[in-house]
Order: sequence, then structure tokens, then C-alpha cells
Amino acid sequence: MVDKVSFLGCGSWGAALGSILVDKGVQVNFWHRDSHIIEKMTKSRTHYLLPSVTFPDSVDFFSNIDYSIENINTIVIAVPSQHVREVLSRVKTKINETTHIINIAKGIENHSLMTMSEVINDVLNNQVKIITLSGPSHAEEVVDRNPTAVVSASEDISLAKYVQDLFSTNKFRVYTNNDIKGVEIGGSAKNVIAIAAGFCDGVGYGDNTKSALITRGINEISKLGKKVGAKAETFFGLTGIGDLIVTCDSVHSRNRRLGELVGRGERLSKILSQSHMVAEGVKTAHSIYNLRSKLNIEMPICDSVYRVLYENTNPIKEVDALMTRDLKPEYLD
Repeated sequence: MVDKVSFLGCGSWGAALGSILVDKGVQVNFWHRDSHIIEKMTKSRTHYLLPSVTFPDSVDFFSNIDYSIENINTIVIAVPSQHVREVLSRVKTKINETTHIINIAKGIENHSLMTMSEVINDVLNNQVKIITLSGPSHAEEVVDRNPTAVVSASEDISLAKYVQDLFSTNKFRVYTNNDIKGVEIGGSAKNVIAIAAGFCDGVGYGDNTKSALITRGINEISKLGKKVGAKAETFFGLTGIGDLIVTCDSVHSRNRRLGELVGRGERLSKILSQSHMVAEGVKTAHSIYNLRSKLNIEMPICDSVYRVLYENTNPIKEVDALMTRDLKPEYLD
């Protein structure tokens, strides 16, 4: 068992995972870009977003990113996806080929259209060991120790098993998978579909609508994944349909909640300005729109989300447009 792990980023999900490691006797470092937040947590020993999370004295907080990873061989990337490149670029000279990089960010980079493991490889010149930890897991429930299952994914299955052993407990079950591309596509695209599910909640549609949306949504996600070389079965596992269900239907889901507020008529700019947490699906909707255009595949639900968020179209009209598309078989050869 590794004895020390550093988290670059200290949002709710990073804190929840860190609390698991603390309970297992691992020393944890947390870095946050806001020195005021670091100072507050150092004094209170509680998390700024999840007050029920308390930190023992063995947990160290850093506003200096270089100090936070000194003599650390396992680093968890816990910042929003669009900041992964910038944060890693700041410390790349201190990272070598023995370092384990565990990615928990879910998104596709806007300008490069890369998944997070691809971004990490790009910044660090393919010299590190990368594992993505993903799945249907709200921080609030993990903190309460509700039974949860996730996936540790790496092209090198021994690395996936390393993270599996690191995080697994009797309440937090970790499976392994060597399809890191599929795991990352599923974890990213589900946030866009969840925004669409929120539209349905916001305008007052019911379970029939959301069930159809989730089912057709996993079809879109798997279509994108297979086009970029992922395995079809990945999208019918925890990081595919599992993560999609929990994100589309939970009160804890930031992306579903954002979609609900938009569906009620609130302006996106206002919603974003009032939130302390990042809804990854907003930026990912832009990435997926460009990626599916580049790959020449149909993703009508994701396209609708893009138009509502970036072209200010009406959510009700978009849902109605999905219902009146050309009739076709459920599965196409």
C-alpha cells in the first residue's frame, strides 16, 4: 500500500476520495489554487464544500503546488477538465516516469478535443503511468459511506489494479478495465446527456421522457466511443450506463440541476456565476459538438444541448424536435 498521495485540486470529489485514503491510513496532501480556501481548511480541519468531511492532523494543505508534490509518487488530478493542462504544465519538471498519475476529471478538452489521459500524455510526453478512476459516484454519498462501485482504467492492467487496491474498501468497490478511452468518453459525454435530462425536469416532462432520453443517450455515447476506438461493452458498464443513470436522475447532479434551471428559463450566465462547483457538461457540450462534427456522426441529443447552451434555443422546442425527427428503426446496421 502506498503511504502518501497528493491531490492537485480539492473539490468535493477529491475530498471524498481523499477521505477514503485517510481512513485507510494513507497520508494525504491537498493543493488548491485559492490560498484563502487552503487557510480556511487548515484552521477548521473541515472541507469548504462538504462540512461533514473532517481532516485529521495527518492531512496537509498547500497553496504552493510544488511543495504539495514533493517526494510524492502518486498524484491525483482533481481539477476541472479544462484546467488539467495548465495545472500539470506547472509541475511537469517535477514529475518523472515512476510517477503514477490518477485522473478523476471528466471532460474533453475544448481546443484539442483530447480526453484527459491524452492531455496528460501530451503535457508529460508519454512518460508517466496514467490511470483514470471513474464511475457512478456522487461525493456526498461516498462521504456518507454509501456502497459505491467505480472503475479503475488503464491500458496497463497492472496500473489499474494498483489503483483498485489503493482505493477499495468494504463500501467503495473498484473494478478494473483496460479501455481507458471508453471509460473517459463515457464519463465525459454523460454530463451532456444529464443536462438534457435536466431540461426535461425543468419544463415539467415526466419519467417516460427521461427514460427515452437516457436510453437514446447511451446510444449516442457508445456511437462516439466506438468511433474513436473504445470497446462497445464499456458503455454498458459502470462508466457508461451506470454513470449516465446516476447523473441524469440524482438531486446531487450538478449537470442535471443546471439543465433543470435552464429548462425553467434561467439564463446560463446567471446559473454559472452563482455556482461554487463546476458543471463539466457545459464545456464538454462544446467539445462533443466539434468532435462529432469532425468524426461525421449523428448525436442529436448532444447537438440539442449545444444549441440551448451556446445558441440560446428553447429547451422545449429542442425536445419536441428530437421527437419529430425522421422515423427510423431503433438499431441501424
